[in-house]
Parts: sequence; structure tokens; C-alpha cells
Amino acid sequence: MQRPIAILDSGVGGLTVAKEIMRQLPQENMIYFGDSERSPYGPRSAEEVRGFTRQIVDFLLPFHPKMIVIACNTATAAALSDIRKSVDIEVVGVIEPGARTAITKTKNAKVAVIGTEGTIKSGAYRRALQAISPQIEVYSMACPQFVPIVEKGLFDTLETMSIVEDALQAMKQYPIDCMILGCTHYPFLQDTIAKVMGPDVELINSAEETAREVSTILSHKQLLRKSPVAPYHRFFCSGDPKMFQKIAQLWLNEEVQVTPVIWQVSNII
Repeated sequence: MQRPIAILDSGVGGLTVAKEIMRQLPQENMIYFGDSERSPYGPRSAEEVRGFTRQIVDFLLPFHPKMIVIACNTATAAALSDIRKSVDIEVVGVIEPGARTAITKTKNAKVAVIGTEGTIKSGAYRRALQAISPQIEVYSMACPQFVPIVEKGLFDTLETMSIVEDALQAMKQYPIDCMILGCTHYPFLQDTIAKVMGPDVELINSAEETAREVSTILSHKQLLRKSPVAPYHRFFCSGDPKMFQKIAQLWLNEEVQVTPVIWQVSNII
């Protein structure tokens, strides 16, 4: 099927999901929207995040996507259920895939979750984990410093290492054996987080697991694209297109053209 997969995020974080989808499903067309102008979503109210997510979905629907991927944990927690009810195509979030993987990886049933303030406050990961395995102990912590670092393209600096070390010191006291990167921005910092947490803590990248879910659903529904023609990828962002392009090209390792989008109303609820 020629219709694209639509991916949305509060900024560049969803590129971690896009990269995995491009790797696992290299024939698929893709439309990506990063709402960098209003990033981060984490400190915002759930109602506001639902409004932003609805606005982006309305922007994406005219491209006739066969699936929408909400590649933002905060938006998944706040809006996934509402968006699923409002459209007639498959909608995938990033929380459940990460939770399922953590269940299979943990050996001592002690799992950490780091994410934005909105994601952690929602309790969505705790509910998803304990719905599968009630005995799981969940240690959750918001890391609001991380998204702004990534949106500025500061992935591997001494300052970033210092910020990550300071943010995760409290988490190191717990007897966890795996940690869910509960924000799609965080895989940009995965190497730094791994250095801070050490080799005994396995990091769960929800981007990889979400891409696997996308592949499984499209295959099951016989919606995979089969064409000798190269796929197309289109990128839109509401913030600085030059910064978005710089980060996208670095992360995806290919040339990217970014179309800026200016919202007529900057705060829609």
C-alpha cells in the first residue's frame, strides 16, 4: 500500500522512532511532524497536550496515512485513547511496547522509568507494567532537563554528561536491572545514560520496540508497501527548520528537507 506512515512528536525525539521504522521497513513512505515550537510537552497540562496532538493529527490526515504513530510518550499518555476514537486508521503509541519489553528483560522485577514530567505524572508506564506483571516494582523519575538538551543538538558534551549524572544520581540507589527510556528524545542520550547507570542496568529503547509493533501490525493487516519505487519521506516542523534539519540529518545519516509550519494559533486546547 502506497499510503505513508505518519509520525508525530513534540520535536526531534520522534526521529528515534522514524529511524527504526526506516531501518525495519525500508520500503515505507513516511510523513513526520515535529512540534518543536511548543516543545517540551512534559511541563504542559494533559488537556493542552491533547489539543496539540489533535491539531497535528488534523494536519497529517490530508496526507491519507495508513497508520499514525504518536512518537511522544507525553502525548501517548495524554491523547492516545482520544485519537484512536477519532480516526478510522491504526494509531500506535510508544508506552505499551516499551513496557512489554521491560517485562521480558528484567530478572529481578525492578524496573526504572525516566521520562518527562507529564509522562511520569500520568503513571502510564506503571499501569502498563503492572497490568502485565503486578509484582513488578516501578521506580519512576522525571528528567525535565533532557529534552531541551536534545532539541539544541547537544548530545555528547561534558556539560551534557554532568547534567545526566546529576539527574540520575537518585536513581542509582535503587536495585533496578533495567531502565525504560520513557521519552523518545532520550535515545539521543543513550550512550551517556548508559555510562552513568553502568553495565548492570539494561536500557530499554521504546523507539525500537515501537517500530517492531508498527511492522507487526502492518504485516498482519497486509498493509506493507511493496514497490520497486524508492519511498519518499517528508518532514515538517513548527520550530526552527534549520536546527531540526541539522539534527535530523545527523541522526538519520541522510539528506533531509524540512518544511516549516506556522500555526495560526500557537496554543490550541
